[in-house]
Amino acid sequence: MLARTDRTTFRQRPHRGSLDPEIIAAILDEALTCTIAFVDEGRPVSMPTTHWRVGDRVLFHGAMGSRLAKTMAAGAELCVTVTLVDGLVLARSAFHHSMNYRSVVLFGQAVEVTDPAEKEAAFVALIEKLAPGRYAAVRPPTPKELAATRLLALPIAEGSAKIRSGPPVDDEDDMGWPVWAGVVPVRLERGEPIADEAAAGAS
Repeated sequence: MLARTDRTTFRQRPHRGSLDPEIIAAILDEALTCTIAFVDEGRPVSMPTTHWRVGDRVLFHGAMGSRLAKTMAAGAELCVTVTLVDGLVLARSAFHHSMNYRSVVLFGQAVEVTDPAEKEAAFVALIEKLAPGRYAAVRPPTPKELAATRLLALPIAEGSAKIRSGPPVDDEDDMGWPVWAGVVPVRLERGEPIADEAAAGAS
């Protein structure tokens, strides 16, 4: 279990919370994007980006000149959030409508990874997350491309998961209200691939 801190103490519906690193890892692995929040020049900033996990670290990448990458490399305190929506919970009362979800919140400071071999291995892991088996078929990054890309790693050391599942929780007095109640599943699905026309023309 991850150590409980003041920032990871569950104050609302603690029965939904978890410090289990395996649960946290599974949610991070399934999610394709995250949001990174930090304070920049005294103002809160929140940016969406791609993430992936290798072991007990979450990885991020960006151009050397990007604001987010530079801020992370400088050691800013970060809050990283991931949310997967699994269903719309439609209750008999407006008050008890909700969502089924799985979420992770991580806190900490990222460190920049500069070793070229470690960077390339990390990008292998990114491509394999997006499309398993694809890295062996694509052109690998050149030394120039690796040098132009920042790789940041955030340890999974302070954080938590929170999960809601199941049907609506209506008040007993509302159970006879004449309206449908239940859960509408929500899924992220991959559609049929669309070929790159430029590639088709070149062949």
